[in-house]
Formats: sequence, C-alpha cells, structure tokens
Amino acid sequence: MTSTTDQGRVLTTAPAFDLLGYLKQRQTQVESALEKAIAVTYPEKIYEAMRYSLMAGGKRLRPILCLATCELVGGTVDMAMPAACALEMIHTMSLIHDDLPAMDNDDYRRGKLTNHKVYGEDIAILAGDGLLAYAFEFISLQTRQVSPTQILQVVVRLAKAVGAAGLVGGQVVDLESEGNSDVTLETLNFIHRHKTGALLEASVVCGAVLANASEADLQRLSRYAQNIGLAFQIIDDVLDITATQEELGKTAGKDLQAQKATYPSFWGIEESRRQASQLVLEAKAEIASFGEKALPLMAIADYITARKH
Repeated sequence: MTSTTDQGRVLTTAPAFDLLGYLKQRQTQVESALEKAIAVTYPEKIYEAMRYSLMAGGKRLRPILCLATCELVGGTVDMAMPAACALEMIHTMSLIHDDLPAMDNDDYRRGKLTNHKVYGEDIAILAGDGLLAYAFEFISLQTRQVSPTQILQVVVRLAKAVGAAGLVGGQVVDLESEGNSDVTLETLNFIHRHKTGALLEASVVCGAVLANASEADLQRLSRYAQNIGLAFQIIDDVLDITATQEELGKTAGKDLQAQKATYPSFWGIEESRRQASQLVLEAKAEIASFGEKALPLMAIADYITARKH
C-alpha cells in the first residue's frame, strides 16, 4: 500500500481496485433506498417535485462516501444508509436552490430541466425546504443498530454543515463575490470549503461517527475529506471551462458568464490540475494507516481529479 523513497518520504500507492464496479454497486443500493424513501401522497405536487430532483440521477458521491467510511471503521451499510439518503436529500436541496433565478439561474441539472423550470419557482423553493426537513426526520427515525448519542452527533454535524456555518455561509459569500474583481484566493477557498466542502466532509465524518470511530480516526478522515472537497471544486472549475454541456449535464461556461472568481482564473488550468492532484495525494496520506480497508476512499480520491463531468 505504501512505499518509501530514498529521502524517507512515504508515498501512497493503492493496489488495483475496481472503483467503477464499487461505485455502480453502491449507486444501485443508494438509488433503491432513495426510491423507497419518499412516497407520493397528498398534496401530490410537492412530493412529485421532491422526487423529480432526488431521482434525477447523479454520481451519488456523498452517500457513497458515507457508506464507505462507515464500513472502513467497522460499521455496516445498513447502519449508514439512512444518513446516506439524508445526505443526498440535502445535496439535492442545495442544487434546487442553487439553480433558482435569484441564485445561479440555471435551466439544466444532471441533463434535465431544473426543478423551477418544471414546477415553477414557488414549488421548487418548497421542494428544497421539504427535502431538507425530511432528511433529518429520515435519519432520526430510520437509523438502526446505532446508539441515540451517535445519531444525535450526526444530526448536529449535518445541521452545521448545511447552515450559515457551512453551505449557506459559503453560498452567501459566493453571491457577494460575483462580478467582484478584488476577490482573493483566501475568499475563494472560504467559499468552497463551505459551499462544497462542508457537506462532503460531513458525508465522510458522519459515516465514521455512526460506527463509533475514535476521535483520532475522525480527525484523519476529516482532513482527508477537506482535501478531496477542495480538489473536487478545483476540478469543477476546470471542467466548467473545458467540458461540454452534454458532459456536465448543466450549462457550461456559467462561471465566466457570471464573472466568478475561479481557481483557473488565479492559477490557469494546468496549475489548477496540479494543485488538485497535490490535495488528493495529501488526502490519501491521511488514510494510509487504515491499510487495505481504505482502498475505496483512496480510489474515490483519485477519481475526483480524473473525472470528466
């Protein structure tokens, strides 16, 4: 799993791992659980709108990270699946709201019309609200074989990740920074550590909390998640410039149109890729001590910089 250079530096080189097979298997499990999570009842329109965006596809990376981390520290998929579904509900809420005309104003998401384009802005806002509230209800009622203390910790961590100290705070600074030529790299890092990174970090750490991980392991996994979260956003910024709308499943070139500060606007594309690769190396080093059990998380870290959409 690791090798040492002449200078004594430890390199993390993971053995072969079938990541595509792993992701496909986990994705199928998550899709099945999400399908059962929300039934359509009266008033049908709101449940249909919630399901429209929740079941619109996507990589399901956050729930998969939650499941992988829970297993890494000795838990099971069943223990973590309600939290994994809740993470996808919260992520979907953030996408519905992010696409609204008052925010990023996008017509497409995951290759389909955005929620407000199908159901109107009023229902789209409420669908996001409904998913956010239901996420916490779902964790609280559906999590099995986990102590109430651990469940409460997960609820607290998730609430913080999605609120003003996390995703919401990052979105506010992002909106304030649009069209501002004075945005610093420090501000850009703040935006993405909160807007993207906070929920990714919660996905990793909450899986470990459910399995009663030690504080030392939580710290290691937290640093792993912070690094892959920032790498994920850097690559997102690169893809916004280099990928097509078909590859992205959403409008390409949006950042340039909105005059947003991005990592390529500071560093250029090649240096941005290099910075993302360095973050991934650091992320993998954080979890090397877990040995072969960390292979899924190692492979997911590599996938972040190699992805095309």
